[in-house]
Amino acid sequence: MAKLDPRKLMEQAIEVMRQSVSEPRADGKANPLVGAVLWKPDGTIETASRGELRDGDHAEYALLERKNRDKKLDGAMLFATLEPCAPGSRRHPKLGCAERIVLARIKKVWIGIEDPDPTVDRKGIKYLQDSGVTVHMFDRDLQEEIQKANKAFVEQALERAAAARAEKKPKTITLSPLEKAFAAAETKDFSTEAMKQYRTIAKISDTVGSPAFHRRLVQQGLLKQENGQSTPTGFGLLLFGKEPRTVMPQAGLLGTIHFADGTEEPKDFDGPQVLAPEQALQWLRDKLPNPIERSAARRRQANEALFELVREGVVNALVHRDYAIEGAKCQLVVTPDTITVKSPGKPVEPITLKQMQSFDAPMLSRNPVLHYVFARMELAEERGLGLKSMRGRAEAAGLPLPRFAWEAPYLVLTLYRTAEGATRTLDEAVLRELTSEERKGWSFLAGRTTATQSEYAQHMGVTARTAQRHLTHFVELGMLRRRGQGPATKYEVVRA
Repeated sequence: MAKLDPRKLMEQAIEVMRQSVSEPRADGKANPLVGAVLWKPDGTIETASRGELRDGDHAEYALLERKNRDKKLDGAMLFATLEPCAPGSRRHPKLGCAERIVLARIKKVWIGIEDPDPTVDRKGIKYLQDSGVTVHMFDRDLQEEIQKANKAFVEQALERAAAARAEKKPKTITLSPLEKAFAAAETKDFSTEAMKQYRTIAKISDTVGSPAFHRRLVQQGLLKQENGQSTPTGFGLLLFGKEPRTVMPQAGLLGTIHFADGTEEPKDFDGPQVLAPEQALQWLRDKLPNPIERSAARRRQANEALFELVREGVVNALVHRDYAIEGAKCQLVVTPDTITVKSPGKPVEPITLKQMQSFDAPMLSRNPVLHYVFARMELAEERGLGLKSMRGRAEAAGLPLPRFAWEAPYLVLTLYRTAEGATRTLDEAVLRELTSEERKGWSFLAGRTTATQSEYAQHMGVTARTAQRHLTHFVELGMLRRRGQGPATKYEVVRA
């Protein structure tokens, strides 16, 4: 079998994407730019872009049906810049591109970004995974290129209502049981205050309670309309329900502050989840002192950055948690040195914990319905996990970089309240091994992903020889990894 270079093929798919031909549309919708690359076991490569052979033809369709219909594609791999459309997302009897990939017996697929259209979002990926296809996402920097090139399409798709599905569906793809209507719930269970905030922040012209606003909630998957009756879905109750935990015990956010004097204060945020992040943030602002810094300006900067990180962490926990884990709830735990956000469930496949720890995880939503509403309320990154901005905020404020870990059944995000916090929270056995100077050095390293000997020496005001001794000791303790040799040597901070 010929050697496979995924990165090169991802880049080629983006080049092909830019050759897409936009078809004329009377409805004014923006056409996505899509590129697809098919890699065959013998090393040959074929490509297709949207509209290349005929107006409106999807890239995957052109590649699999028009160019390779009579070919045996066992062992072939596909690279597509946009999530393949899911079963039922196209007008019956047309097959979705995800179905065509499965029928072609392709077992490995690399996907650029999710298609944010509500008829597709994550469901094409889920169909592939359920059908035994291994799915990988493009590298984060390439995803950003695709997003930028498809800005108009993405914005329209996020606004677009879910298209009416045909009566006969090949298969309904369900990402979560919360997509279904909750028979015991009614629309009066929604909080008017929460919906008014949603309308205001999202700049929705329809009045809360009007038929048009009601229809919008149906289109967004927050209500189900059957036999003339509208019933809240699980997602609708989570976002806007006055008391979502009455029907979903796993809903809500549990907060606890452990003060330095040994006392603690609990606080539950169990109302509409669209209000929980700001409510939690206000609670922390009222209860926590400023981080200890020498200058008032620096203190304000670090404090504001910390609260922004908390907001982002809480939103991500609520949006990306696995709501099928009924025995666990999102938690916000504060100690004198850290703020920890716990979210039930591992990273959504194919994202890995290692990618999150290095802040370069691809963009992918576990619960697109929740993500859409939080994004409209300007609380979530448009399509990503916010890792890039999370890292940037911490670095700009001189705070240690956040840390991700898996502590079953929680994905745990640890934020450090001060530069020294990352050192004080080290394991006692490790702390005993460090000199006072090395402890200061670790406070510097905790705010970086990598560092060179010269960077460390300059920051610490020590000689190159002393810097090398410190760095070598950190490596021996498993706190750093040495990368490269000679003058090009870098030291990578271990965050596992």
